[in-house]
Amino acid sequence: MTFISKMIEKAQTQMKTIVLVEGQDPRVLQAAVKITQDKIANLILLGTEASSKAVCPDLDFTGIEFIEPKTYPQIEAYAEQFYELRKHKGIDMDFAKKAVLDETAFGMMLVKNGVADGLVSGAVHSTADTLRPALQILKTKPGTKLVSAFFIMDTPVKDLGRDGLFVFADCGLNENPDAEALSEIAIASAESFNFFTDAEPRVAMLSYSSYGSAKSELTEKVVEATKLAQEKAPELILDGELQVDAALRPDTSTKKAPGNKVEGKANVLVFPDLNAGNISYKLVQYLGGAKAYGPILQGIAKPVNDLSRGCSADDIVGVVAITAVQAQAASQAR
Repeated sequence: MTFISKMIEKAQTQMKTIVLVEGQDPRVLQAAVKITQDKIANLILLGTEASSKAVCPDLDFTGIEFIEPKTYPQIEAYAEQFYELRKHKGIDMDFAKKAVLDETAFGMMLVKNGVADGLVSGAVHSTADTLRPALQILKTKPGTKLVSAFFIMDTPVKDLGRDGLFVFADCGLNENPDAEALSEIAIASAESFNFFTDAEPRVAMLSYSSYGSAKSELTEKVVEATKLAQEKAPELILDGELQVDAALRPDTSTKKAPGNKVEGKANVLVFPDLNAGNISYKLVQYLGGAKAYGPILQGIAKPVNDLSRGCSADDIVGVVAITAVQAQAASQAR
């Protein structure tokens, strides 16, 4: 059973309501029909059924709820709520009324008010367009120092990672994290890996150097991040700085970084910056044949997840299933 089939199976045990804000994109509509037919989640699509039907006339939208923001009965109340949330930034009510008509912001208001349990966007919108209203409206989880993004990579190389499964972070959000931020990304990503797999995370702090084989400002950032992460979470199997081969191959690990805790068995790969992370996940996806699910956001108060704008309908199904599983856990924690 693949990782995503496990997520779908788990989502089906307690269906949650997920908002898809991009109801005019054919990939989203195709995914929505499959999600509904397979009883993975209850869906809210923003827009009208007629407008979605115009995009995909052959699809059957039975069982999907459509909400048009401008005619929604609570839209005035949402504008007032948004104003209260953001008035310290100097906005007025006219701004608030326009802001909540934005489909992503409106979707976040549905989640904030319990109409939906989670939200998925990004097939059309950028990560920034998804994250900004999430932070403005939903805020961060208590105790969160940094919101970051990871991909769940399900690779065909089953003797690496957790049966081929990895978390790659941060591949979608933080452009050039300093050592403190990188340590927070590492700890959060380890927690996310454990949540989704029930397996022990083994975290590699990646660099072009292993255990001092090169020294520069770039490598020293990773060395410092490793030290900070180990101090904050001494229970984690986490080490660095490590080159990718030292993180993934036990024999190479022994040669390049003798005595390191990861021992060439990493399943969480923490990249030093967004360039490295984003390039790497796409190379593994397109040249290595991996399935990439995300960017999954960690640190938001309620489940909100992003999509790559190059995603397929199947990718959207997978991310909705992941979001639904996160929503299940959130409801149990309350």
